[in-house]
Amino acid sequence: MPGPDDWSAIRLTLALATLTVSLLLLLGTPIAWWLARSRSWWKGPVGALVALPIVLPPTVLGFYLLLALGPQGPLGHLTQALGLGLLPFTFPGLVVASVFYSLPFVVQPLQNAFEAIGEGPLETAATLRAGPWDRFFHVALPLARPGLLSGAVLGFAHTIGEFGIVLMIGGNIPGRTRVVSMQIYNHVEALEYGAAHALAGGLLVFSFLVLMAMHALGGSRRVWR
Repeated sequence: MPGPDDWSAIRLTLALATLTVSLLLLLGTPIAWWLARSRSWWKGPVGALVALPIVLPPTVLGFYLLLALGPQGPLGHLTQALGLGLLPFTFPGLVVASVFYSLPFVVQPLQNAFEAIGEGPLETAATLRAGPWDRFFHVALPLARPGLLSGAVLGFAHTIGEFGIVLMIGGNIPGRTRVVSMQIYNHVEALEYGAAHALAGGLLVFSFLVLMAMHALGGSRRVWR
């Protein structure tokens, strides 16, 4: 059975994933909408930048975020000027890193869902004198609901399974930055394989249920283009 430290890591992981997905839906939805609708030359570079965490090793992303958020980094200067202090090795720092790392797993399903809508429904709404905001909130978003759900599920699951970027930005501080993946590593390092099995098995079951949910939503075919 999981011990107190395990439950602490589980609670911290769930809080991290929930907050990260909430922020990603707020930030990722307009990005996905712009990528789906824009014909600008910038669409290619922006799309590549959003997708970069898919191919970039987590430790590389974590290293550059650590530099950016550190005392000499631009984001570090900004957070200190705002009175927020430095974010590395704190829970807010983990949230920032997780948002960057899981961004494509929310944006790409949403972008695909927006592109699948086509011009017809939006043009019909425009002929009924619906403004841009009305077309977005009352036509596009409801039609893109499968993409929203897919993005939320994938973003949540991806955040749950983070390790490399968590290690670089959050370290391994009990009750503050030690998430489930780090706790499994600690158990293995201490040769506590039974405790590691309990947490790893839980993540295995969770991952399987996520895939089942994706198939149930019909979004698994549309996640990656």
